[in-house]
Amino acid sequence: MEFKEVVTSASTSRDFLDVEVPDKTVFEILDIARFAPSGGNRQGWHVVLFKDKEIRQSLKELYVSAWSEYMGYVSLGEVPFLRPAEGDANLQEAMKVHYPLPFADNLDQHPVLLGIFVDLNQLAVTDGNIGRQSIVGGASIYPFCHNILLAARSMGLGGVITTVLARRETQVRELVSLPNNFAMAGLMALGVPRRQPQRLKRKNVGEFTTVDSFNGPSFAL
Repeated sequence: MEFKEVVTSASTSRDFLDVEVPDKTVFEILDIARFAPSGGNRQGWHVVLFKDKEIRQSLKELYVSAWSEYMGYVSLGEVPFLRPAEGDANLQEAMKVHYPLPFADNLDQHPVLLGIFVDLNQLAVTDGNIGRQSIVGGASIYPFCHNILLAARSMGLGGVITTVLARRETQVRELVSLPNNFAMAGLMALGVPRRQPQRLKRKNVGEFTTVDSFNGPSFAL
């Protein structure tokens, strides 16, 4: 595919055909993705390719429980995890409900499952300790994740990155023998999408770009 076609049609895919993705293809995807930028070019990522059935089953169970926490907030009309659940009986009850989601309930069956982990000692977190939630550290890992999705799309595959499982990082750490200096950045699923992606819909450039200030004139041609 041409570059523009790849980036404008790499939609999220969570439903896959029961078609095996060869190891050679997965290797090629990662071989392309490794050229992603990272702070200081430190490349602090580590990928775990999950093949073992028991490990996959454990991941599914952890994911489903974390999804219930996420949807507990959503069911009450709230942004997930914006506030702690402690002390709110209604929220805690809502987080115990099973919320059906084919992607989660069939997680162990997806053709390719990748755990994406990052070495915290390799992150240049330039917005650390400035009085708000830090986001800059993600710039050293999520371009790598996006490269995986783009590479997969260029080969006719689809995929998704989800961060829900990070809620169960302690259990995942034990499951995969994750070193203490590593954190979970996300879980990725890849495969042949049941529905082929179409051209994405996004805001026009002028809707999110201004000149000289946040309230400046819209940048549009």
